[in-house]
Amino acid sequence: MSTNSFGRLFTITTWGESHGPALGATVDGCPPNVPLEAAMLQHWLDKRKPGQNKFTTQRQEADQVEILSGVFEGKTTGTPIQLMIRNTDQRSKDYSDISEKFRPGHADITYWQKYGIRDYRGGGRSSARETAARVAAGGVAREVLRALLPELKITGYMVQMGHDVIDRATMDMTEIEANPFWTPDAAAAKRWEAQLGELRKSGNSVGAVVEVVASGMQAGLGAPVYGKLDTDIATAMMSINAVKGVEIGAGMGAATLTGEENADEISMGPEGPIYSSNHAGGILGGISTGQNVICRFAVKPTSSILKPRATITKSGENTEIITKGRHDPCVGIRAVPVGEAMLACVLLDHVLLHRGQVGENQGRIG
Repeated sequence: MSTNSFGRLFTITTWGESHGPALGATVDGCPPNVPLEAAMLQHWLDKRKPGQNKFTTQRQEADQVEILSGVFEGKTTGTPIQLMIRNTDQRSKDYSDISEKFRPGHADITYWQKYGIRDYRGGGRSSARETAARVAAGGVAREVLRALLPELKITGYMVQMGHDVIDRATMDMTEIEANPFWTPDAAAAKRWEAQLGELRKSGNSVGAVVEVVASGMQAGLGAPVYGKLDTDIATAMMSINAVKGVEIGAGMGAATLTGEENADEISMGPEGPIYSSNHAGGILGGISTGQNVICRFAVKPTSSILKPRATITKSGENTEIITKGRHDPCVGIRAVPVGEAMLACVLLDHVLLHRGQVGENQGRIG
């Protein structure tokens, strides 16, 4: 199985399966002398780990990250950083019933068609468990970005669950860590708690939309044509398990605007250009403007549900399936830190590419 790596200068290669002894990531291209300890990464893994409340899978994993290489005396050495997270609460027997069946909406059938073999214990590489390694690698990227761009901040949050959308007029960023949905709308969190409680009891699931914002951006990251910053952000977000759509800025909504409405007008401020709006999501022609980079991604409902669904077996027989085990009724909740991690990896990769080709921005204004 190829293409387990992401990035050009700052690269991450994830490895391991949902029910194997461990999983992790190999991080390459990290600059030397950046302060790094496991505790710095653990903060982000704790945000993603399962079993924290009744709205996520009850699989109990500490998700304790170990740094095996690339760090000496608390600083990166510039050599590959090996990160490992041990699996401690696998229940492979929960999946024995699906060894000959394909779960509708899951990658079981395509893995079998392509490779002629699949790890049915929790989905193997197609499991959302793989994203723990991404969050650990994203933690490394955050620490490097902290050193290179100290004003940069990456924040993710849920903006929609099912048909229920947050009220952007009452958004309060201090609410994000005050509720189990990572949402800036306290009223929406209360509604979602009731809605998801009913879905969970009935053995069903629901989709969500996650928004990730990078503030304190510098202008000039990205390149025209095939090196666009938004292209790589879209690739990164679409690579997350269960993601089915990505938007940058106004996204699909831009199709409903006129040119007059969509244009982010520019004026000169005391410290440089000021934009009247941000329909572009902080990126023009594939290059960052210095405004907030804004992206959203849609996460489908969890495919593993306790509702009987029609399917087929490997031998081609029609049958039904009910997926046992412990699963997220709304996988969008734990996708928030994953989206943050992937945006951090993309931005660091582009910071390093920019410095390697251009150094400091060349075009001066004013």
